Amino acid sequence: MTTQLEPRWLTAEQQRIWRAYLNGVALVNEQLDADLRPFGLDLGEYEILVHLSESPDRALRMSDLAERVRQSRSRLTHTVSRMESKGLVARTACPSDRRGVIAVMTTRGHQLLVEAAPAHVASVRRVLVDPIAAEDFEALGRAMEAVTRVTD
Repeated sequence: MTTQLEPRWLTAEQQRIWRAYLNGVALVNEQLDADLRPFGLDLGEYEILVHLSESPDRALRMSDLAERVRQSRSRLTHTVSRMESKGLVARTACPSDRRGVIAVMTTRGHQLLVEAAPAHVASVRRVLVDPIAAEDFEALGRAMEAVTRVTD
């Protein structure tokens, strides 16, 4: 016999904040995505380029990249294939493990990242950083760090 626990319903205020969070995240992502379109990138592709640029030799094992960008391996494979066809990344076999695949940022990918980064940062400031009071932005950071600790 299964015992069902009574749901801990959100209070009206918690519900308001939850929905504001969902709407805010969607609007921020939509705007950041739209602002990257003139560069031929979407937000997921930009994030992949950023992680590759921050890695030694601008290269990461695909499984590690999937974890960092929080995408499934199959979704990452599809995105990297699209980026590969644009000449932004290349895939190579892992020398220490033949089953592993490494994504490497190309020179073209790095040049595009350098070109897009100022516009992206301006977009992040416009849609997220600047509209929020400094103390609220710091609180948002603490809140998201707490969420990350619980889900990691």
